[in-house]
Amino acid sequence: MIWHSILDFVSLNRHPAVMTDDAQTFMELALTEAVQAATRGEVPVGAVIVNETGEVVAQAGNRVEESNDPTAHAEMLVIQAATTAGGSPRLENCDLYVTLEPCSMCATAISFARVRRLYFGAFDPKAGGVEHGPRIYNQPTCHHAPEIYSGIEESRCSDLLRKFFAKKR
Repeated sequence: MIWHSILDFVSLNRHPAVMTDDAQTFMELALTEAVQAATRGEVPVGAVIVNETGEVVAQAGNRVEESNDPTAHAEMLVIQAATTAGGSPRLENCDLYVTLEPCSMCATAISFARVRRLYFGAFDPKAGGVEHGPRIYNQPTCHHAPEIYSGIEESRCSDLLRKFFAKKR
């Protein structure tokens, strides 16, 4: 089992949390989007897509409830906005910052969009699709796996989610 985990780590280009100034800045923007989503009654998840020059191309928070659309996750919204803005279905030179480990739907969309790097904050043992659940990028049918940087601002991202769901109960 340990050997399998080591192989998974190497094959998926996973990296420990990297807290560069850029990662901090872009995760802050994603956290801001998550807080705004929470104020709208949405699960507080925010996402930001950044191009190779460090320019923010798109940012959004969840809008599932507002739009009555189960696919309106923050990741899906920023991918749609970034591909529309760029005029291409591919985001090969872009990085995605998101406050929660993407679900399998979002992880698959990230793969299809050919996102270069995925940075995420909180882990999602229940519904995650990257490090948990189906581990989309581990599947032989996955055509593209981004570099993965997990645990960026993990405690802040987790706290935001925990507080949101505590209020719901």
